[in-house]
Amino acid sequence: MPYATGKEESISKFASCRCPLLYFSAAFLPTTRPLGGVKSLSAVRGPLPNYDLNKSPLLGFLHPPATAFSSRPFPVSILSLQAISGSMVFFRSVAALSKLRSRLAHQSTSLGSIRWLQVQSTSDLDLHAQLKDMIPEQQECLKKLKAEHGKVQLGNITVDMVISGMRGMTGLLWETSLLDPDEGIRFRGLSIPECQKLLPAASPGGEPLPEGLLWLLLTGKVPNKEQVDGLSAELQSRAKVPEHVFRAIDALPVTAHPMTQFASGVMALQVESEFQKAYEKGMPKTKFWEPTYEDSMNLIARLPTVASYVYRRIYKDVQIIPADSSLDYAANFSHMLGFDDPKMLELMRLYVTIHSDHEGGNVSAHTAHLVGSALSDPYLSFAAALNGLAGPLHGLANQEVLLWIESLVKECGEDITTDQLKDYVWKTLKSGKVVPGYGHGVLRKTDPRYTCQREFALKHLPPDDPFFKLVSKLYEVVPPILTELGKVKNPWPNVDAHSGVLLKHFGLSEARYFTVLFGVSRSIGIGSQLIWDRALGLPLERPKSVTMDSLRTYCTKAA
Repeated sequence: MPYATGKEESISKFASCRCPLLYFSAAFLPTTRPLGGVKSLSAVRGPLPNYDLNKSPLLGFLHPPATAFSSRPFPVSILSLQAISGSMVFFRSVAALSKLRSRLAHQSTSLGSIRWLQVQSTSDLDLHAQLKDMIPEQQECLKKLKAEHGKVQLGNITVDMVISGMRGMTGLLWETSLLDPDEGIRFRGLSIPECQKLLPAASPGGEPLPEGLLWLLLTGKVPNKEQVDGLSAELQSRAKVPEHVFRAIDALPVTAHPMTQFASGVMALQVESEFQKAYEKGMPKTKFWEPTYEDSMNLIARLPTVASYVYRRIYKDVQIIPADSSLDYAANFSHMLGFDDPKMLELMRLYVTIHSDHEGGNVSAHTAHLVGSALSDPYLSFAAALNGLAGPLHGLANQEVLLWIESLVKECGEDITTDQLKDYVWKTLKSGKVVPGYGHGVLRKTDPRYTCQREFALKHLPPDDPFFKLVSKLYEVVPPILTELGKVKNPWPNVDAHSGVLLKHFGLSEARYFTVLFGVSRSIGIGSQLIWDRALGLPLERPKSVTMDSLRTYCTKAA
């Protein structure tokens, strides 16, 4: 419907206004209307003039990096505006401003993602309340999707996919992130560089705060600093760990693997489950998400205390460091471990953020989803996920990378030549082992999580750091060798290829502990998705299995 006379002028004035009371946030949302849109707004649709982000005084600061998006102007469509007294006066008060949701469509990457610009009032500090408002709409979206497109085929399953661990099969709904083989991970549509640019940081130009990513994963909206600070305070208020958890960990030998002790601590936390209590009392299925929210938030809040206790117990003679309530989530975790270098605090913020989620098909995420589909509470689901994360083909790989590099240095010295490095890589491969930190089950390019860690190293580490130099040299040597080998689909480094060297530089050199850090991080993505699993009423996961005989019979008939 064309706009009435005067609307274009009014909207042009809106696009050029500056209001310090509003926080503008961006997120990719694959829905047909704003997530959690205000119900009282009327829809106004129609073509509007193009606005160049490079020129707009209001929107220019949100222009995405050239590497991620086209720099062309994009069409602006205002889809929801407050109808006030039948006039075209859009805003009369801050209260009216806080209800505006404007949406901007924007040509993006080859995936054709849609760019949303949402206006969010700084007073919207209650994460639980935002979810409560959003969930009914998303439930209807899922119901409509199933009704209208439930019979659409997503692809063909081959015998090779069945035998190869369901590799490449599309079979899970995972709202919080999506992994593209060429682009890497996107959290609610945002790439890692975009998260670094848009999510609030502890200080200007710093790494994103994990609390901001948690807000983004749960709501699809980029929070402002006030919202992140409020969420930080909420997590601190939930962080007290019962004494029986420490006693449960102490019952294990101090020589037990850190992941064993960590998972045991999580299981001990389970007696606090709000979901279990509510389920036993009886509650409607539509309310399952609320105690799941409480459990997930409590779990995320308490994990740094449990994880740091495991570290101090094993490596520091149980000399426990109390929490510092003045610090944010990741910085406080680093502090409780015993590392207070400001650069280490920044590294921990980056580490927790980029390890938080990697769509639903990886072992730990899929395990949590599978166990959670049986209505097991978040503690049970996450403990199961940790046991998957502890495997050497998944989270334990970050431990293996540093141990492999240390064995390389022990045999060849720190000042290793390129030829010596090639020989050592070939020696590893010919012994039947893999070069840890290289290759990925989905990615077919250098992991963006590796890239951002390398950028962190270039910014904060001295260029002559021997282990950083070695990691850089491995990046030059390993991919050509793996390509020559001809058996590896992805010869490029993944997230694990760099993380251990950064941690070691700042003093956290105990490689066996690294997967615990990974586990703390992964709770943010798993917890967020478990809440949405319950909110959307996702069913029990029950794929069909077959025998080799049945496969042979089927293939013979098909031939």
